[in-house]
Amino acid sequence: MQTYLPSQQFNVKPFTDNTTACPANATICNGTSCVLPEDNFNETLNIVLSTVLTTMLALVMFSMGCNVELKKFWCHIKRPWGIFVGFLCQFGIMPLTGFLLSLIFNVLPVQAVVVLIMGCCPGGTASNIIAYWVDGDMDLSISMTTCSTLLAMGMMPLCLFLYTKMWTDSDAIVLPYNSIGISLVALVIPVSVGMYVNHRWPSKAKIILKIGSIVGAILIVVIAVVGGILYKGSWIISPKLWIIGTIFPAAGYSLGFFLARIAGLSWHRCRTVSLETGMQNTQLCTTIVQLSFTPEQLELMFTFPLIYSIFQIVFALLILGGYRVYIRRRGKTKTDVEKTEEKEDTKSTSSHAKVNGGFVSNETI
Repeated sequence: MQTYLPSQQFNVKPFTDNTTACPANATICNGTSCVLPEDNFNETLNIVLSTVLTTMLALVMFSMGCNVELKKFWCHIKRPWGIFVGFLCQFGIMPLTGFLLSLIFNVLPVQAVVVLIMGCCPGGTASNIIAYWVDGDMDLSISMTTCSTLLAMGMMPLCLFLYTKMWTDSDAIVLPYNSIGISLVALVIPVSVGMYVNHRWPSKAKIILKIGSIVGAILIVVIAVVGGILYKGSWIISPKLWIIGTIFPAAGYSLGFFLARIAGLSWHRCRTVSLETGMQNTQLCTTIVQLSFTPEQLELMFTFPLIYSIFQIVFALLILGGYRVYIRRRGKTKTDVEKTEEKEDTKSTSSHAKVNGGFVSNETI
């Protein structure tokens, strides 16, 4: 049985001068206007997007688990200083930074909530790839990502409860802790299965990891395209969110690096902690937001995870580019020094040979 709302809530289209009949799909005609049935396209697309996001996110997290070696992971658990520093950055620096940015820019309550959800998310899988290219500690990177994902089950709801009180006390926004909890538990299962697969079938795990990396990239594109169609007004948002989306990842990278250095970690571990802090699991944030809020609220907040995702990748690539240039210049400097030393050694050897009748000792060579 098809029901209809009052005519004021329908799409009412006035006749033009040349129009003599209502459109074929019109249900009510009254004088110079006609009433069209409600369009359910967005609702259907919303359900499809939620399903696709959940499925693809599970695959990405499964592939991340396939990158974890249990022996190395256990070694970091037994000596957890690096993981502890990462924990302070992930669930200390990032939520606090999100809270302060929301206060400073005085964004809408629903927008402050999405900024904080992003700040409370665990580390993203892309950080492991960038950490490899900047000569970071890969074992620490993977261990931090895995631990932050597991610890997020408790820390994420706790941080959201503490930091969103001033925006949710008015009952205008109700944080869906049930949806958040289900999403996090659903993440732990594929990660655990991935770790088991890597333990039993390492060669197959590498193939799954490559597929998961590709799926993660596709996921971001799918979210942007489908979200743009579904929430047409979502890109027309306050410039404040664009500014926060730019500052937030940059602050995460910088503060993570300085805290790791203050904690006495080595330079390559500082780079690792920096990347793990600034690079968040934006796919998880998008999935939680998509499953937890109304379409009207999503129009105001859906774009932020995409903005953060763009700028966290941009800054990560800048860090990578800067590091590679530094290594190349350092390598050239070292080469120049070595060549100079070789020339000096050659000169001293030849002069020594002349004095001693052409004899060159083994010690000089």
